Amino acid sequence: MSIETITFGCRLNAYESEVMKAEAQKSGLDNAIIINTCAVTAEAVRQAKQSIRKARRDNPETPIIVTGCAAQTQARDFGDMAEVNLVIGNNDKLKSESYRPIAFGVPLNDKVQVNDIMSVTETAGHLIDGLDGRARAFVQVQNGCDHRCTFCIIPYGRGPSRSVPMGVVVDQIKRLVDNGYGEVVLTGVDITSYGGDLPGAPTLGALTQAILKHVPSLPRLRISSIDSIEADPALYEAVTDPRLMPHLHLSLQSGDDMILKRMKRRHSRADALAIVEKLRGLRPDMVFGADIIAGFPTETDAMFENTLRFVTQADLTYLHVFPFSPREGTPAAKMPQVSRRIGKERAARLRALGETQFTKLCTSRVGKTETVLVERDGMGRSEQFIPVAVERGRPGDIVRAEIDGTSPDGLIARRDKVAA
Repeated sequence: MSIETITFGCRLNAYESEVMKAEAQKSGLDNAIIINTCAVTAEAVRQAKQSIRKARRDNPETPIIVTGCAAQTQARDFGDMAEVNLVIGNNDKLKSESYRPIAFGVPLNDKVQVNDIMSVTETAGHLIDGLDGRARAFVQVQNGCDHRCTFCIIPYGRGPSRSVPMGVVVDQIKRLVDNGYGEVVLTGVDITSYGGDLPGAPTLGALTQAILKHVPSLPRLRISSIDSIEADPALYEAVTDPRLMPHLHLSLQSGDDMILKRMKRRHSRADALAIVEKLRGLRPDMVFGADIIAGFPTETDAMFENTLRFVTQADLTYLHVFPFSPREGTPAAKMPQVSRRIGKERAARLRALGETQFTKLCTSRVGKTETVLVERDGMGRSEQFIPVAVERGRPGDIVRAEIDGTSPDGLIARRDKVAA
């Protein structure tokens, strides 16, 4: 018997799944399947429900617990599934007492145990020793979101923005480094809003500098998705530190000003481009990814072409593309819709452009020496997050590799030119 977690969605969910497993075990639970859902798209919710049904077919006697953003926003939908034993909210999933009814067979009046996420005011800093099967560790520094982008359901799944105190974050990273992790990723829902709720209102940049200063033995620090308009001066200063990886993922969503306005984003096309240029000026090897929604309501062909041009103008590399998915209760769901066919076609064009951009980046690295974090036997990631095929090193090792060529997946290191 064991506790199995099935995780959908973001890096924060991956981190939280490790916390959930530890808290469930602490409660006395020793046999369960916990499904940590995502609510970003209708497809993500569909996949979660499909996973629940499969888990029940494969494990007819094992308790199934459902949580995460989709469980928070569509609690009754999951509670009505016969396969599910318990539904718990996004905040309660991180508390051991939430799992006790299953651990001790306590009958519940209602298997849906989901509280009001908007009433949550603090994010606990859970200390974990690492993540199963991963060479890099994710550390939650923030949760929730105070913004109301017209397409997004996540604030109603995660609640208001709240931050983990700087000292707790630093202690967590020290613990992970002591356990052999060579790379740590700071993660959250809206991490550039970090600190506004803490005494003294520290910023993400201040936190980043504190980590680099107080954990000198950490070889590599990486920041996950950022809302570029919220980048603070201290973050720009931190970008020049070689231990902060030259790879940032932007919450862009569109390269057209009218669509950005209708999304209720707080940056313009010009703002986003200026931030990219500023960061590249400070760190010439910086590469960028971006979240982009294709087929947002009212998006015309001309508006979409503006987004395509932005990708090449800003020289974006890693594109995370979604065809627009209306989420019930959001303003965008009530706007004039673009057909699903057109949304999918535009998403396909963006992904194809992303592949071209990625190939261009890989080609530019041939003949160079990369520092690679080995993730699994035969494969690792460079500082710019490019997959690298290496034939030496164990998962978690950081090796230097001379790049001999490219493949559809990334870079290929010379067999005789890989060293610790």
